[in-house]
Amino acid sequence: MNPLLDPKYLIPDAEAHVMPDGRLYIYGSHDSWTGDNYCSHDYRVFSCDDPALENWVDHGESFQNRAEGGQVYWNSGPLYAPDAIHKDGKYYLYFCGANSFEGVAVADTPYGPFEHPKPIEIANGDAIDPAIFVDDDGSAYYLWGQYKLRGAKLMDDMCTIDESTLQRELLTEMEHGFHEGASLRKRNGKYYIVYCDTVRGKATCLSYAVSDHPLGPYKKGGVIIDNIYCDPNTWNNHGSIECFHGQWFVFYHRAVDGKQYRRRVCAEPIYFNEDGSINEVEMTTNGASAPMDARLPLSASRACHLRPTIRIQGQLVDGEVVETVVGESHMWEFCTWAEYKYLDFAQGVSTCHVRMKGHCKVNLRTDKSGACGTCIIDSEDFATYSFAVEGLCGVKPIWFEFVDGDFEFLDFYFD
Repeated sequence: MNPLLDPKYLIPDAEAHVMPDGRLYIYGSHDSWTGDNYCSHDYRVFSCDDPALENWVDHGESFQNRAEGGQVYWNSGPLYAPDAIHKDGKYYLYFCGANSFEGVAVADTPYGPFEHPKPIEIANGDAIDPAIFVDDDGSAYYLWGQYKLRGAKLMDDMCTIDESTLQRELLTEMEHGFHEGASLRKRNGKYYIVYCDTVRGKATCLSYAVSDHPLGPYKKGGVIIDNIYCDPNTWNNHGSIECFHGQWFVFYHRAVDGKQYRRRVCAEPIYFNEDGSINEVEMTTNGASAPMDARLPLSASRACHLRPTIRIQGQLVDGEVVETVVGESHMWEFCTWAEYKYLDFAQGVSTCHVRMKGHCKVNLRTDKSGACGTCIIDSEDFATYSFAVEGLCGVKPIWFEFVDGDFEFLDFYFD
């Protein structure tokens, strides 16, 4: 179910890799519920062996760069998007951060701790967002950059760029819409770079480009996923694709709390056509899981779309995050709403129960043709409101539409 991790973990920029132990590992940067900037000064690693991506292990802090005892001896800035790879029995973490520092650290396990950091000369100080790829013949390739994507082979030390192979414009903003956040994978002899794309105005799309060689030339494919409308202030997207238990997924992030820099990892199954192209997929609530049982309580914060200005609000309470959907609406038809895809209503339900506070009308819809249930919210404190619904059976998306007032929405279920 999306988001993938406990809500207290804001992990964007997710690079997902299946490591030799067969587990799927996520390497990402680490946003803060209390900070007002992108990222923090530490990385955490998470892993899973569940094909539905539901049961995650938090392996704890894997690398840090705090003011005291920071591991990046040549720069004390926060840590931005990382990547990691296994080669010859070692695990390599490629990191970057403020002022465009880039480096690599090494560990004996996929979750670290990663130690003995070194700068990646040529890339260090040049740009951000490293990506690492090891081909079938053992050759390692390193990508990095914003607006113009650089790429080159690495020497056997996994640290030194082979300048004779350096390409400075693998992808460009003008030709490919390239903004940042490249990630390289291989499938059926073709090389796919997934990257943050500005094709739709904001940097909310993850798109892909394809080549017969890891260092190009690359031809743009299309959009894989767009995180627009996950939050009114969403700005960027950064992620990867990976095959796990025979299924390919796209890993991406969504913003929350009305902030560009509070982001968390989500995933959706993706599918390749016979010609190797990838179909665009939608953001959903269930993600890799089966449609959710409508009879079980679901947090309102699991909404996959929110429009136009409502948002998921998170508050730290005793070290845990309590989330609600909050906003204000007006007397416009099908205007302010929260979307949930997909719920399983089985043979049918007759009642919806919501926990909300505020003052507004709520319409429940499964499409734009008309409400299948309605209630009035009028309470200063959270209260449970129950109302009759019709036509809900089988697997369906639903929308809670909010009309003429302010509200805070905690959770809901059906029976």
